[in-house]
Amino acid sequence: MPDFQEVFMKLAEAITIEELRLMAQSMYDELVKAVVDVEEGLLVVDAPMHVDEEQFLLERGSLQENLWGINLYPDDYGTDDFVEFDSMINIRPAQNNRSRGVDDEALQVRIRDIVDGVVNG
Repeated sequence: MPDFQEVFMKLAEAITIEELRLMAQSMYDELVKAVVDVEEGLLVVDAPMHVDEEQFLLERGSLQENLWGINLYPDDYGTDDFVEFDSMINIRPAQNNRSRGVDDEALQVRIRDIVDGVVNG
């Protein structure tokens, strides 16, 4: 039997909008959950929960403080609504992030840059 991580998650070096649309249909119909490692420039997509993707990256050596949960909306590609900063893993009072979002605008830019470098229209 395949490992859970092999079935659902993808460490994406390059991914198309069409691939994201297919992932969205199989999970939430309009969105794909993803976690970004802002230090390593990694993007993991396509798991039922952000925490699954977070754990996958932690097992690969990522540091917790560098991991941020987002949602991707394939139908909104090319707009500001494509990336949504909303995940329970983002609640980190010790890092001055007290919401499910990403409160630091500079960090949001870094996350968007990583996503833009991986996702192709």
